[in-house]
Amino acid sequence: GSASWIVMARLMTDFGSDAIAGYTIAIRWLIFFILPAFGLSNAAATLVGQNLGAGLPELAEKSVWQTAKYNAIFMFCVTLLFITAPDLLARIMSDNAAVQSVTVQALRIISLGFVFYGIGMVMMNAFNGAGDTRTPTLVYFVWFWLIQIPLAYLLAIYWDFGPKGIFIAIVTAEACITITTMLLFRKGRWKKIQI
Repeated sequence: GSASWIVMARLMTDFGSDAIAGYTIAIRWLIFFILPAFGLSNAAATLVGQNLGAGLPELAEKSVWQTAKYNAIFMFCVTLLFITAPDLLARIMSDNAAVQSVTVQALRIISLGFVFYGIGMVMMNAFNGAGDTRTPTLVYFVWFWLIQIPLAYLLAIYWDFGPKGIFIAIVTAEACITITTMLLFRKGRWKKIQI
């Protein structure tokens, strides 16, 4: 999953140095603000592993949904910040108006998927905590490499949306990853993984 971001950055270079700078600043803000969400999602892995080990699969599932709820609330607050104050965040990192413009656009569009991203992180770590590393790998491979990257290329370059196309592809992939992961999580196969 992380390696696909390198390809997204490469696609962004087609739009010049201001675009790549704005994108990089937006991604840095994104990473800074989602660090607490990463921590919370890692806790889900621990809760799942501990409860499955204790023979309490229903409690494991309940803890994941509870963690996902808190992560979604946190990410919703970050979304509000990114939608209402992206100009301030952009100005903190650059005084170049063209760079700021890309940063603002990236923060506003990408943040629309933050609630999905927060829930998806928890679900993925729940699979990992259950010992099911195959499911996250397959989901990430399909949605990042087979969908997000081609979609970003089509939107940004082929259909000439520019950087906005890349940002839309990111939100689309994150939403689809979360929906897919939630459906797989609800099936409950992860409860039967033997480690």
